[in-house]
Amino acid sequence: MARVYLETSFVSACVTTRTDAGSVYRRETSIEWMRTQSQRHDLFISAEVINELSTPVYPQAAEALSMISDIPVIGVDADIGGFAHVLVRELVMPGPASGDAIHVAACVIFKIDYLLSWNVRHLANPNKMAHLRVICVRLGYMPPAIITPDLLWEISK
Repeated sequence: MARVYLETSFVSACVTTRTDAGSVYRRETSIEWMRTQSQRHDLFISAEVINELSTPVYPQAAEALSMISDIPVIGVDADIGGFAHVLVRELVMPGPASGDAIHVAACVIFKIDYLLSWNVRHLANPNKMAHLRVICVRLGYMPPAIITPDLLWEISK
């Protein structure tokens, strides 16, 4: 089984109440992914996901946190924080060393195969992946594949 990290934008997409076409597509795809694909993988989140979903301004916090309540949580420790700082310093991720940098660092340090995200600007971005790969290899790590849910889909046999 592949190890899959559910980044905040994936969880948020599952519970969004937005009605524009893009949001509806991401919600329906994410819910269907959870229904049909999640059991094929070992799922993880980090404390950073919980932190981001717990902010007082996030309207669907209770629903989002309930959805991920049974998923193992990766604690954000000094190794993850240190690698997040490297990612910011090397301009792989925007600063500060929180949010996206923590998500990627957690996946690298914990040898996660896939980071599932709808964030195509800073995460699921081919240019970022090439840069991340260079930094990881230079430091002796393997980067996760950072992809959108619609690209991590197995067909039932």
